[in-house]
Amino acid sequence: MSAMPSPPHDALVQMFADRPQLAVDILRDRLGVQLPVTSQIQAEERTFNTRNSDDIEVDLLFTMGPKQDPAHAIIVEAQQGTAKDPKQLARYAAAVWLMLSCDVSVLVVCPDAAAATRYSRPIQSGLTGYLLHAHVLGPHGVPAITDPQEAAAALGLAAMSVMVHGRDRKVSEAFTTALKGVPVEHATKYYEYAYSMAAPEIRRLLEEIMTSTQWPVYSPFAREHFGRGLKEGEARGEAKGEAKGEARVVLLVLAARDLHVPDDIRDRIISCTDLTQLETWATRAATAQSVHDLFDETGEQHP
Repeated sequence: MSAMPSPPHDALVQMFADRPQLAVDILRDRLGVQLPVTSQIQAEERTFNTRNSDDIEVDLLFTMGPKQDPAHAIIVEAQQGTAKDPKQLARYAAAVWLMLSCDVSVLVVCPDAAAATRYSRPIQSGLTGYLLHAHVLGPHGVPAITDPQEAAAALGLAAMSVMVHGRDRKVSEAFTTALKGVPVEHATKYYEYAYSMAAPEIRRLLEEIMTSTQWPVYSPFAREHFGRGLKEGEARGEAKGEAKGEARVVLLVLAARDLHVPDDIRDRIISCTDLTQLETWATRAATAQSVHDLFDETGEQHP
């Protein structure tokens, strides 16, 4: 029985699934693979049948060019260990070639150095003349990104940089700093990727960095430990905003009725955070003969 995919494996695969262009960028820019020049790249069904054999399911399969007549196919496999027989990669490539009738590149992303070495070797398929050279992105091929601007320009690569080099505080800080400048939905998503792919000690460092900043907390740890406090803080902020709005209503009604409001009373109204009290004052302001009538009917002392 094959091993079940782990959370880091799933996060790595999902990151490529969400942005297929990442596979093209790595193959073309970091591994020097010649690929077709096209802006079209789309995900394909990753489970396919080779007639007299079992169903084959790769981690991800993308095609470049028109979907009905693809110019190139890219198989993406995330390998954290060395359990998979390299011949299986050759089988994947052959099956895709038979199915789509186009050239195929196999990209293997390996956070583990031993796995990267294993899958970098030429793969003897067992079929005479068919030798597969997989394109492997191992830990030595992932740069240690310490510049927040560089991290922001390539969030997928930056997340992998945290996965491989995140023990270096500069790498983790560059990544979290970069997230401040991108839309919150992207920041949340890529933080989750990096956190899920990282080793426990890197996760702890990310959590430490997170608690020392003022930007929203995205990690599962932080949501669990600080989520309630964040929600309570948001609720307090909303209540404070409502109180300010109600205080403004009181002052507007008094102004519309040409009632003079001394500075000390104005300050008292503005600083009040009791919505019930402010609503009472707003009601009384509509009929008050003087500003002091707002307080007299409840027996309150004049300021």
